[in-house]
Amino acid sequence: MMRLLLLNPNTNAETTASMRFIAQAAAAPGTLIDAMSAPYGVPLITTEQTLATAAAAVQALSGQIAAVPPDGVIIAAFGDPGLAALRLRLSCPVTGIAEAAMGEAGSGDRAFAVITTTPGLVGPIEASARAYGHGRTLRGVVVTEGDPHAVMTEHERLVEALAKACAHAIETLSVQALVLGGGPLGVAAQALSDRFPIPIIAPIPPAVRLAQKRALQRG
Repeated sequence: MMRLLLLNPNTNAETTASMRFIAQAAAAPGTLIDAMSAPYGVPLITTEQTLATAAAAVQALSGQIAAVPPDGVIIAAFGDPGLAALRLRLSCPVTGIAEAAMGEAGSGDRAFAVITTTPGLVGPIEASARAYGHGRTLRGVVVTEGDPHAVMTEHERLVEALAKACAHAIETLSVQALVLGGGPLGVAAQALSDRFPIPIIAPIPPAVRLAQKRALQRG
């Protein structure tokens, strides 16, 4: 049995449960997904400041994780907060959902865009793309209209806001794939995939696949 730990860098227990469900559905047979929320911070990461707080909260969990080490850890916020620091503190592989989703979207030199609900995180998303080697293939970050908290409140409203942003990206950026820039956005992935002719990549399933691969390689 392989055990992966999904870390939600925000404090919303409902979001943690939702992302754990998505991760478990994407996992190979024989893989158990555990989940843990940040011990402090905010229920929704929307700014660079709250992203930094989330990174510190993730790092604060390192001792607890190391006490009962999993086969791999997934950081389930699109800014991958605390990724580098946690890798230094744990013996198991640590995977970020932005790292994994961008890697899948940009494979084969494929042009892609990121769709997000958080305008305050556009800069960190672009910086992450460059850090992961996708500075040339990332064609842009498209933000949904409206306040992020309000958009995330209702499923149908979220789907429609994301659909509008996806359509805009396809029409204006000449992309071959789209990444949903946020772990909780994965709940809308199936509805969006049915509407568009290019891949809509929710970030948690690629992260699960990459985490499993790394765990197996580690042996």
